[in-house]
Amino acid sequence: MPSPGDSTAGDFTRGDFGPGDFAQAGAGAWSDGPLVLGVPWEFDGQLVRSAAGLAAIMEKHLICAFVDPASYLTEWEPPGSRDGTSLDPVPSIDAEFPARQMLTKLEDLLGQPGGAWSFRVLNGEVAQALVRLAESTDAAALIVGGQRPGRVARMGRLLEGSVSVSLTRLQARPVLIVPHTAS
Repeated sequence: MPSPGDSTAGDFTRGDFGPGDFAQAGAGAWSDGPLVLGVPWEFDGQLVRSAAGLAAIMEKHLICAFVDPASYLTEWEPPGSRDGTSLDPVPSIDAEFPARQMLTKLEDLLGQPGGAWSFRVLNGEVAQALVRLAESTDAAALIVGGQRPGRVARMGRLLEGSVSVSLTRLQARPVLIVPHTAS
């Protein structure tokens, strides 16, 4: 093992290191799959721009995933079979509103979905729905927004828990948290 003064090791205090210095770090830790971005209803544009920038740098497809609050994933069947069912089984234009509104907001920031990014609407509890998507796409990592400030957000975390904390407990993929910026 090289000593800190050894000329073969990079000097990390001066930023004097090359790609070879990280050859073993994280070897095999990232899959070749896409990045999955959990997009909340009221999202910070910085969250989407950060995820899109990272996807571009990593040359990965970005899947923007919205968990529809008007839906529920029934999981009372034996393991291996899942049925996504709306709480309101009658098709309604109102039920399509959140997803359509979300897609419009994302298109304003990222342009039309296509090769670089796509949009998915998921059902069920947020963290579990994101984990299911990550597993089915062999995602390289999950990206979520950091905790929002304020009493209402704090009450939501108290009642529902933190999505980012749940993601770290439910699965082993990297979870990247983008801090919430003040509006």
